[in-house]
Amino acid sequence: MLYQQIASNKRKTVGVMVGFLLLVGVIGAAIGYAFAGSALIGIIFAIVIGFVYMFVMLGQSADVVMSMNHAREITDPSQAPELWHIVEDMALVGKVPMPRVFIIEDNSPNAFATGNDPSNAAVAATTGLLTRLNREELEGVMAHEVSHIRNYDIRLQTVALALASVVSILANFGMHSLFWGGHRRRNDRDDSGGGVFEIVMMLLALLAVILGPLAAMIAQMALSRNREYLADASAVELTRNPLGLVNALEKISTSEPMQAADASSASMYIADPFKGKTWAHLFDTHPPIEERVKRLRQM
Repeated sequence: MLYQQIASNKRKTVGVMVGFLLLVGVIGAAIGYAFAGSALIGIIFAIVIGFVYMFVMLGQSADVVMSMNHAREITDPSQAPELWHIVEDMALVGKVPMPRVFIIEDNSPNAFATGNDPSNAAVAATTGLLTRLNREELEGVMAHEVSHIRNYDIRLQTVALALASVVSILANFGMHSLFWGGHRRRNDRDDSGGGVFEIVMMLLALLAVILGPLAAMIAQMALSRNREYLADASAVELTRNPLGLVNALEKISTSEPMQAADASSASMYIADPFKGKTWAHLFDTHPPIEERVKRLRQM
């Protein structure tokens, strides 16, 4: 089951890359049409930016994400002995290389893992997590994060984060392009008589630029929700103690929102760092903690 999920996540990584690149291409076409009157130029421009950003993120994903969340690296066990040794133990049990360890100065208890693969992974814990959780609970949380590393969820989420960021960058640029480029061509159309086709194309381009980031965000959040249940189950496999993670999740769920978390990487945390709830859970970054706890208690 575990190895099937790892293989599935690798296939999903390819699927996410293809889907996001198609979305990048559509937004690029809208920008090219609005700014230069050529969808092809916009597609080429967008794809180039997408590949460059992907290359940077996949090569330095841990450093980039940790910087976005204001995390500082722990390079010696004496700096945070309990956290260091728990991560070391969970990595040993999970049969993955020891990940780099980071701490985020934030009173809200939370944690996440990131990286390109198990050999280039990192975990981060907030100061609130270290002060509010006992050893058993901290083991449950770190086992959860090591499970994300072992299951290759970190690669899937890094790809999603990178391409979602590209979509956002292109959409912001596209809004300016549509305003200035569209304004120029609208004057030209008025002078030459214009046509309905030009208006329809401009509206479609505007729609793509507006809805693109929304589609990217929904896809990223859906991936996050789907991966959490597996990581919870894998954490129990590592610790043989579901109550540790159960108690940790309950403490995290009743805590205050984080201040240091970056919004674009919220889906990487073990629980929603902003404690936000939206209608029908469409935009939730995580499955309900109540449901996660229920499943853990049944193990």
